[in-house]
Amino acid sequence: MFLTRVLGRTLLAAARSETSAASAAASTSSTIYNPLEQFFEVDRNPDDDKPVVYGRSWKACELRLKSWDDLQKLWYVLLKEKNMLMTQRQMLHAQNLRFPNPERISKVKKSMCRIKHVLTERAIEEPDPRRSAEMKRMVNAL
Repeated sequence: MFLTRVLGRTLLAAARSETSAASAAASTSSTIYNPLEQFFEVDRNPDDDKPVVYGRSWKACELRLKSWDDLQKLWYVLLKEKNMLMTQRQMLHAQNLRFPNPERISKVKKSMCRIKHVLTERAIEEPDPRRSAEMKRMVNAL
């Protein structure tokens, strides 16, 4: 826990120094980009009466239609989303607040598992044994 706090403070300080260096270099820019902002969801206005509707997880039949590169890009988008949700959940847990829509994490995890499944299917169906082994190594590295 102590290590997490120290590491978190170090990363936050580094991000702030990068942001200040970047803003000094590009003083004409009006918006300041903090790389840690991508790990937090944009705050919603609590006065909104409309509930936020989030999408469903990807189905395997939809994923089978995508190319290898598209699946890899989607994997990293889902990984980033999962990291953002886990960070938000941990932050709210530390403040004794309830995490809104916890089912989002399971949807992302389900989609990630299905991508791995589809990629494994493709690796098994590959006729070339060397390429198949290489594909399996890549899938296992995900």
